[in-house]
Amino acid sequence: MPLALTCSLRALLFGIGATDAATYAGVAVVLALVALAASYIPARRAARIDPMSCLRSA
Repeated sequence: MPLALTCSLRALLFGIGATDAATYAGVAVVLALVALAASYIPARRAARIDPMSCLRSA
């Protein structure tokens, strides 16, 4: 399966080798940072709310 994906990505990647580990690692790090920010920011906002006032309003 990974070999098939590598061959199909070869047509989409310009100037980057299909098996370039540094590029794949960089993309994985960027995606992890985006996911972390997407979950951390709402969690930080929710942590500021008083739980009792939230339960009373429901």
